This record gives sequence, C-alpha cells and structure tokens, in this order.
Amino acid sequence: MNKFIQRFTTNPKNDVISGVTVSLAMIPEVVAFAFVAQIDPLMALSGAFIVGLIAAIFGGRPGLISGAAGAVAVIFVTMIADGHEKGMLFDQPVENMGFFYLMACVILMGVIQILAGVFKLGRFVRLIPHPVMMGFVNGLAIVIFWAQVKMFSHKEMIVGENGVKEYVSTFMHGTELYIMIGLVLLTMGIIWLLPKITTKIPAALTAILVTTLLAIGIDLDVSTVGSYIIEGGGTGLKGELPTPSVELWQNLPINLDTLNFILPYAFLAASVGLIESLMTMNLVDELTDTRGNGDKECIAQGTGNIMSGLFGGTGGCGMIGQTVININAGGRGRLSGIMMALTLLTFILFTDKLIEQVPIAALVGVMFMMVIQTFAWSSFRILKKIPMSDAVVLIIVSAVTVIFDLAIAVFVGVIISALSFAWQNAVRIRARKRIKEDGTKVYEIWGPLFFGSIQAFNEKFDPKNDPENVEIDFVESRVSDHSALEAIHNIVEKYEAEGKTIKLKHLSQDCKQLMYKASPKFQEVIVNDIDDPRYHLAANPEDFPKPLSEYKL
Repeated sequence: MNKFIQRFTTNPKNDVISGVTVSLAMIPEVVAFAFVAQIDPLMALSGAFIVGLIAAIFGGRPGLISGAAGAVAVIFVTMIADGHEKGMLFDQPVENMGFFYLMACVILMGVIQILAGVFKLGRFVRLIPHPVMMGFVNGLAIVIFWAQVKMFSHKEMIVGENGVKEYVSTFMHGTELYIMIGLVLLTMGIIWLLPKITTKIPAALTAILVTTLLAIGIDLDVSTVGSYIIEGGGTGLKGELPTPSVELWQNLPINLDTLNFILPYAFLAASVGLIESLMTMNLVDELTDTRGNGDKECIAQGTGNIMSGLFGGTGGCGMIGQTVININAGGRGRLSGIMMALTLLTFILFTDKLIEQVPIAALVGVMFMMVIQTFAWSSFRILKKIPMSDAVVLIIVSAVTVIFDLAIAVFVGVIISALSFAWQNAVRIRARKRIKEDGTKVYEIWGPLFFGSIQAFNEKFDPKNDPENVEIDFVESRVSDHSALEAIHNIVEKYEAEGKTIKLKHLSQDCKQLMYKASPKFQEVIVNDIDDPRYHLAANPEDFPKPLSEYKL
C-alpha cells in the first residue's frame, strides 16, 4: 500500500493542501476561459477537471497543474462563432452548432498531441534557449497581472434609446475600490507574513479563508465568484458529473467538410497547448531541480483532451500560474494535481454556494503574489551582463507574449536565437596558411563549416595563384551540413580546373562517407589514416615496466 501511495506522493499533507489551494485559484481563471470562448462555465470547469485529473495521473511531470487555459480559449472563439453560422445553414438547422464543433475539435486536438508524444516531439522543448524561457515567464507574469487588474471593474447594464440592453465594463471607484484594494492587500499580507511565522499552515489557503470570513462576517458588499459568473451571463457553479455527450454524435456531421473546418483550429490549439505545457514543465524542472518527461506529458495532455471532448468539456493544457502556486505551496507529487481536480469537482457538485461567496479580491491577491514570485526579477540585473542578442531575445519574447500569444512568442524567440547563433558562428571561420618545405601550401581551417560560414570559407582560397600542391586540413573544423559539403566540392573542382593537386585531411568519418557517396573522385582527394596531431601520448617507455595493454586507462 505504501509503495502504491509513493507512486503519487512522498509528502501527502503538502500535496493535499496545495491541491485544495490551487483548485480555489483555478475557478476564476477557468470561468474567465469560458467567458472568452463564450461557452457555459460548467463546460470549462468539466474540461478543467478531466484534463487536470488525467494529466496528473499519467503525465510526465509530477506537480504540474493542468486545466482549461486562456491561451487555448482564444483560438476557439472564431471557430465557435463560425460553427454557429454553419449549423444554421444545414438542411435541418442546428442551434449552437459551434459547441459540437468545439468538442470535435478538442478530440482532434488530443489526437494530434498524442501523435506528438508517440513521435517524441516533446524533446524539442530542449531547443528553447534560456533567454526565451525568461522572456516567456516575464511576459506571462505581465499577462496574468493585467488579467487581475481587469477584476477591478464590473459590468453595468445600459439601456439605449431603442431599448436595447448593453453591458459596459466600468472601473471601480470610491468605497467599492478602497474595499477591493484593502482585501487584496490583506490577502497578500497574509501570504507574505504567515510563512515567516510558521510553515505548517498553507499561506494561500489561509489567506483565502480569512478574507472570505471577514467579508461575510462584516457583510461587505464586494464582488464574489458567484457575482462574477452571473455578470458573465452564467447561472452559477451548480452542476453534475460530466457524462459522455450523446448530442455530439447526433448533431455532428462526420464528413470531410467537418474535418477541413476543425483541423486548422485543432492543430493550432494542440501546438499552443503543448508549448505552454512543456514550457511549464521546464519551469517546474528548474524550481524543483528534477527532470520531467516531455513525450509522456504530450500523450497525457492528448488523452485528457480526448476524454474532455467526449464528455462535453473544453480543451486544456498545463497552467503556469496554478502550477507555480502549487509548487510554492509545497505540492510536488502527482497527488497535488489529483487533489486539485477532485476538489474542483467537489466544489462544483456539493459546495457551489460556499465557493460563490469567496471574494474575487482574495483570489486576485493570491494571483498577485504568484505574479511577484513568477517574474524573473534577476533579468533586470543580468541584462547588461549577457550577450546583446540574448538580451534582445528576452525583451522581444516578453513583449510578444503580452501583445500576441505564448506560442508566437516562443517561435519568434527560437527563430531569433537560431539566427543569432548562426551569424555568430558564421564569422568564426578562420584559415591559417603555411608553406611546407616541399612547397605545398596548407590551409588549416578553424571553426564550424555550415551554411552560414561557407561564403567566408570560399574567400580564404586563391586557386589561380596557389602553388601546384595544396592541402586543406580540417582538424580544427567541423563540417556540419550539406551546404558545407557542397562548398568543399566546389573548391576541389576549382583547383582541379586549374590543373592543380588538392588533398583534404582530417575530415570526420561521417563527412567522408557523404563525400564518397556524392562523387567517387573524392576517393583520390581525401587522405585517410592520418593521425590527429592534437592527440599524442608523450611518455618515457621506461616509466612503464609492464606493457601498456596491461594498464587500466
């Protein structure tokens, strides 16, 4: 039994408490997800429960929290609206057809993510440079901060001259604003102060409970989770256990037109979901000094999304904000994610009225503290100490994350980093020239030879004026790609066209095989069985009374 429990946690108390804490912080963001995608909050909460539970049990990163995330929600907005319109054009019109397209899209999104895991594409997250990671974290912290600032506003109904009702967001003012700020500061103060007194009590959960009891005890007129949902057009958190969606298969046309419609959205949602999940996994790796399995996480996320779509839920992925709250609260094992999902379901089923009384200010305070802990403040200190290219990448990724989207920011950051790396290595190619006693001219090549450096490489040689015999020594160079092979091939042809003899030394074995395959004449040009001058054992034989083969080196 103990071994079974240890598969999910090594510290049950911390995992249980952190899971409960995270579930409270999960509700407002999931509800916001529903409002962004213009769907029923219960649909988003069901998706958060299913994806969160499956990813926690089978994922490749214990401690990572998954659920319905805003980064994925934005992708579905247009699809749902267009889906509603398509449904009304059927021979037998179907209302709210966009929701059925959404569930099918989430299922396809999961299939794509599973394929990414099967083909081991999760390892490509290792190609994301550290400046991109820091920019991503900073940009996301700013996005989360701005999302909480929006909580300081509420919707008011305005009736126009023609009698049409409109909801307009207005910023809080006067007493309402002061009470909101006071409760937020109280929550943040408890989270900051309590760990200095004792670490046995969960700071975030305690802060939420204290702020909620205070607001209820003195009957403060504040915005709560319940009023927030109602303002968005919902009817509350009351729900039921997710069940397979029979209506999905009754209303969804299974044909090529449906696939063509949902495939672009599914692919983009799958990409964004995996990038955010794998980036969050990397962040947890750094925070906990452990290593997760990216391919396993891809498969778990995909499985969770397939089940969510089948049970009428929305798509989801790893959530960095809730994950950081979980890690800071002591959650390390799979049990923390499992508890988050089960507690979220319990809240929905049995304690909906209690959760609806939690002030939004308490949750905003928790998220503000998470923003402070997430933002890489060290980035300000190191900006002047790191290479200019890395500093530019860090700033650009932060800005693109805030202005556009996480996935776009990561792609932009990786592309800029790759181009910068290629340029820096392109200018490092060197050629040291010397003349041997027999008159042979030797070019000793230094630096990587690849597509970015071949122009500089070609400029090093002078086929017309060089002597009859020429050697090119690659002992300090690495031939990296097809462009480099082609450049060497062209140099050989230029010397042979001038009637001169050229030899190539110290090419790597894989490079030689490729050149032999490209042209049989390289058999005569490449010199084999040449000792590498960098590796010679300088020793006196008298120092070894036994044969060298008997020594364990």
